[in-house]
Order: sequence, then C-alpha cells, then structure tokens
Amino acid sequence: MTRIRHEPVAPTRTQWLASGAAIDAHRHDGHQIVYAGRGVLAVTTGTGTWIAPGTRAIWVPAGTAHAHQAHGELELHLVGLDAGDNPLGLDEPTVLAVGPLLRELILAHTRTPYDDGPERDRLRAVLLDQLRTSPQEPLHLPTPTAPQLRAVCEILRTNPADDRTLAALGREAGASDRTLSRLFKSDLGMTFTQWRTQLRLYHALVLLAENIPVTTVAHRCGWSSASAFIDVFRRAFGHTPGAHRPR
Repeated sequence: MTRIRHEPVAPTRTQWLASGAAIDAHRHDGHQIVYAGRGVLAVTTGTGTWIAPGTRAIWVPAGTAHAHQAHGELELHLVGLDAGDNPLGLDEPTVLAVGPLLRELILAHTRTPYDDGPERDRLRAVLLDQLRTSPQEPLHLPTPTAPQLRAVCEILRTNPADDRTLAALGREAGASDRTLSRLFKSDLGMTFTQWRTQLRLYHALVLLAENIPVTTVAHRCGWSSASAFIDVFRRAFGHTPGAHRPR
C-alpha cells in the first residue's frame, strides 16, 4: 500500500459508494468503526482483508493504513473515535457482529455527525456499551508473505472453485504439500482448508452483492451444491444467502 493519505481525524459520516468503487489507502489518528448498511464492504491492510455484510462491522484501530472496497451499492457508515477511546481494547482490525440495536445506534449516530448536544453524547455512550459486548468474528482473509504460498493463494483467488488438493496445487507452485501446510499455519495462522473456505465465503459475499443467483454463486465458489453452500454460509453469518441479497 503506497502513498498512504493521512487524515488526522477519523470522520463520522454516512457515505454512498457505487459498486466497485474504492477509497484509497489512508490512516487516521483515531479509531474507526466501519459499517455497511447496504452492500458488502471489504477493508484491506498490508496484512490481509476483512469483509463485512450488513450484519457485521469492522473495527479499524488508530494508525492502521487501510483501503475500502465496495461490492454492490454501498451505504457506508463511519464512526470515528478518539485514539484514547478504545472500548474493545483491540489493536488490529476485527470484524464484529452487529445486532439490531447496534445497527440502529450506528445509523442514528452517523445521520447527525455534527450534532454535539447531550442527546448525542448519550447515544454515543450506549453505542460504545453495545460495542463492548459485540462478539468478534473470524472473517479475515490474511495475505501470505512466503513466495510459494503466495503462488498457491493466487491460483485460488483467480478461481475459488478450483477444488484441487494441496498436493496438486503445490506441484504447480513448486512446493510439497507438507511445506505448504506448515506455511499456511505459520504464515497465515490457519489451515489450507480454513483459508480456502474463507476465500470462498469472501467471493460469495461479493457475488451475492451483485445479485447473482444463489445456485450460481455456490458453483462459482466451489461448492458441490447449493444446499452445501447454504449450510456453510449460515454457520458463518447466521443467516441464509437469500437473506443477504440486496434490498
């Protein structure tokens, strides 16, 4: 990530982005909560990508260089916090579950970003309380650093439906499956199967945001059937792919 723009204040606002639009790499002196009221949001740093549909928000710590990518028509809600105001105690990007109350608090807070009245202070206090109890979600696609691992991951990024074994992929990348298995755990902190599932879910969210039919999404992302895809999706996000389609 080069030419990183510095913004002293993490803004609080609502912003609309067209599908495919991006906000280039930048960083804030304060923390930020990033939420997609509509569409799917991807936040990318030098270490990976975090993705969030409408039931998730992304916590971006102060000083973290990050870029935004819109998938589908994106209604982006940004909540800025002072660097010393960290209700989560987190120093790395994290995906958080957003329940109905927290969603409404975020929407209300970003509708009136320049209101400094006591009602807004109370609203903010409740929002922070809700954040403290929000479950963290492992919706993170880490970026590999080892050259052999990067080669394998790029093959799968190009075609998430590629169902070859790690040994077969390793032959193309010039590495044994044992070496690659070790690298997945040491470099990315997850197994090959876990990383590929995360990648497929990432692509599924993108395709669903583009209003692609569920069965087509399942096959494009490597699931053998729509029912298998729906089962994995429900376990990851708490609802079916059909409920995720654009409103």
